[in-house]
Amino acid sequence: MSTGSAVSTGTGRDLAALPKAHLHLHFTGSMRPQTLWDLAAERRIRLPRSLTDDTALQVEPTHRGWFRFQRQYDAARAVVDSEGAMRRLIREAAEDDAAEGSGRLELQVDPTSYAPHVGGLTPAIEIVLDEARLTEDATGVSIGIIIAASRTRHPLDARTLARLAVRHAEREPGRVVGFGLSNDERRGDTRDFAPAFRIAREAGLLSVPHGGELLGPDHVREVVDSLAPDRLGHGVRAAQDPRLLEQIVERGIGLEVCPASNASLGVFREATDVPLRTLVDAGALIALSADDPLLFNSRLLDQYETARAIGMDDGELAHLAASSIRLSSAPEQVRARLLGGVEEWLRTPAPPAD
Repeated sequence: MSTGSAVSTGTGRDLAALPKAHLHLHFTGSMRPQTLWDLAAERRIRLPRSLTDDTALQVEPTHRGWFRFQRQYDAARAVVDSEGAMRRLIREAAEDDAAEGSGRLELQVDPTSYAPHVGGLTPAIEIVLDEARLTEDATGVSIGIIIAASRTRHPLDARTLARLAVRHAEREPGRVVGFGLSNDERRGDTRDFAPAFRIAREAGLLSVPHGGELLGPDHVREVVDSLAPDRLGHGVRAAQDPRLLEQIVERGIGLEVCPASNASLGVFREATDVPLRTLVDAGALIALSADDPLLFNSRLLDQYETARAIGMDDGELAHLAASSIRLSSAPEQVRARLLGGVEEWLRTPAPPAD
């Protein structure tokens, strides 16, 4: 089975120099492997071999497969037990994005798991927001935060998080930019989370729930109808229903497509099997993203390499990058700068073919 990473073709313009936005990246899943190993060693935590062999996770798209994924994610999250560790993850995520041409990062975090270590939900959120501000200044990467609820918890917990997201968005406009819903799509009833999303939307936050990776078009339709998403985390299974895909395009709902994630979780055999071409040809707005590079061993740049590997030329890759920027909630001056960089990238002569 594929690891989810594409092998570079070695042709075309430098994709690391292509300005882009990274809109689907989870907090713990963004961690560098070396950081995981460092933090585990400091805490004398024994990691499972799957987190020390520096290879991509590969599971089947079953409940058992998700359990294996979640067990690894939980093991990694256990080392993030302090303010210092939380700050390190944010700083390094932005540094890694900057190295790959991302000028806008929208990092998704469920503060519930980190709250016990730092004094509660509010301190956890404030640490994330403070470090995002400092890291933006230090790296030049514009950073927005998405507060996410989990399908594995009660919908009332989601309402609590939505209200906290709104409160912090009002205190610092432009920093908390959206509200999400993550974890196993097969858990919970999507409609039960609608009140939480209504709280967030009425305050002007983006609705960015997961949907359409593990489950097919019927579930995508349910997420669209119940949660009124601005962007769908994944959404690739909409390609199986042309009418649904047409409706998504008509509504301007963006799709955060994560080819390596889809391959590692067994949704598609290879990252290149993800129906990216079908989605683009239908007119869907796409933001290629890495999801959880710690587990999938595939970062943002690899997703663009995957698009190149299926035959997309530099013009099409620039279009994908521009779509990610337009789908972001970056300040207008940041959008304009990044979009100008995309045009400049295309004007730069491509290297001669081998």
